[in-house]
Amino acid sequence: MKLNRTSLPAFAALLASVALPGIANATVTVLGWPGGSEETALRATVEAYNKQAADPDKVELLFFNRDGFFDKLQADMAAGSDAFDINLVATYSIGRYAPYMEPVDLGGDAAKVFGESVLKTMQFDGKQYGVPTDLSLHFMYYRKDLIDALMKDDAAKKTYSEIAQKVLGKELQPKDPDSWTWDDWAATALYFSKQANPDSPVRYGTVLQMKNLLFNMMVFQSLPRSYGGDWMDKDGNVTVDSDAYKTGLELYKTLYDAGASPKDSLTYEYAETNAAFGSGQAATALQWNAAAADLTNMEKSPAVAEVTGIVAPPAGPDGRADHIHGLGLGLNKNAKNKEGAVKFLKWLATEDAALTYARSGGSPALTPDVVAKVASDRPDLVKLGEFASKYGYVMDGATSANALSVYELQAKEFTGYWSGQQSLDDALAHTKAGMQDLLKK
Repeated sequence: MKLNRTSLPAFAALLASVALPGIANATVTVLGWPGGSEETALRATVEAYNKQAADPDKVELLFFNRDGFFDKLQADMAAGSDAFDINLVATYSIGRYAPYMEPVDLGGDAAKVFGESVLKTMQFDGKQYGVPTDLSLHFMYYRKDLIDALMKDDAAKKTYSEIAQKVLGKELQPKDPDSWTWDDWAATALYFSKQANPDSPVRYGTVLQMKNLLFNMMVFQSLPRSYGGDWMDKDGNVTVDSDAYKTGLELYKTLYDAGASPKDSLTYEYAETNAAFGSGQAATALQWNAAAADLTNMEKSPAVAEVTGIVAPPAGPDGRADHIHGLGLGLNKNAKNKEGAVKFLKWLATEDAALTYARSGGSPALTPDVVAKVASDRPDLVKLGEFASKYGYVMDGATSANALSVYELQAKEFTGYWSGQQSLDDALAHTKAGMQDLLKK
């Protein structure tokens, strides 16, 4: 649902319609992240909390559209809204919202559950501003059955190489996905696309998230990052017009134009990518780690659950790179029920709460001793920690007050290039000019 950012009374009035069933008398309101596994996990965890909480401290949930979420949240908090006691906070937005929030003491056990480095993703100026509910990075999902069949078929390998030479201008052979470069992934995506290969067993080789949406830039940017790309150099000069970004942007457009991704990919984000891959009609997808809980679940994704493999994003000349940030929940300075809100936040930082959140599809980054208790059900959480430590990065400038505006700028300009509305040079020139204003030091 989309809210009018000037209508705070209407925003508050929505509470009754979005609260969890059976907790109409809740007095702690949590503004959560809408859609995807984060919402599902938060609902389940709140339900568990409410079964043992006293009436004055029960929790109800509020969600609104992802589009414009952060601008809406800042406008409401700056206006002194008390429509929610607890609000979403992210690594890339803590500095933006800290003036409207209060630090919270999560207790000594929080470090045993999450570890100090993960807790720091919710810290600003040395103070803890939230509970780290989810660690986000990207997995390369692929169809094990399709890759295995390709690797065993000499005729298929020949076709693969011919397509790679024709479209990418490179002689390539199929490889194990854990050894892919971006060119290997692109060649695989082309081979498994009906438009490039009429004999492909599926319609598309991949599913690109190309909608004009800031989060899609986070998915995309690991490609140029692995080619040495960054937002700025050590002297603060914006470097988005680099060969690294040109290579990444051109590769996406090549795949899109060749039909390797659905033609309506220009409107795709998280949900559409999950649906396309989960339907069994795509061979690969670079997607948020949160999707693993659904894509490997037989009830939710019966077409692919048993044949979905997961590896880190492909490598570039600078190795592998995986965008990383944390999502969490913190205390609104204008909360009506601060005492109840703090109780909930402290409980959310306990092992029992974290395990409930993990078992319900969330993606908390847990210490080895804690994650071991859910490893059999959530092996993706083990990979989450591994990939974050080996390949995780943050762009220079991506924690600044204007980081979200930079992503929004990139989304607008890059989608404009992918859709054919402007040239690559124009897209990068516009992006660089805008970033220079946003990232002034």
